[in-house]
Amino acid sequence: MLPTNVIITLFKYLDPDLLDIIIELQNIVAAVAPTATEDIQRNGLTYYNAERGGHVSAGICQIDIQEDHIHLAFIHGAFLPDPNGLLIKEGKRKAKRFIPLDRYDTTPWEQLKELIKASASFNPYSLIGS
Repeated sequence: MLPTNVIITLFKYLDPDLLDIIIELQNIVAAVAPTATEDIQRNGLTYYNAERGGHVSAGICQIDIQEDHIHLAFIHGAFLPDPNGLLIKEGKRKAKRFIPLDRYDTTPWEQLKELIKASASFNPYSLIGS
């Protein structure tokens, strides 16, 4: 994982609340998926399990920076347990889902941790032949 000071430098233009959300999400991914690979993307960060594949086949989550909020996106979100109904369908995408986050103090951290943990252990190849 990138050091916190690198994250702060990369995203110094963001509202401090959004930057705090990014740092906390990075900490959660590091805790539940310590072997995750972290890539810097044009609009944020992507996490995946490189031992199983790439960004899509082994995707854990993406932190997508929007104009005034963060999208925590899950490439296989339609297949994740979401008992709190947090995941939102994005356009015509069949499986990708996201959660908009705009304030650190109102973010459902425990539920996000459970979603990230479920995503880190999800194997899309288990759907083949189902």
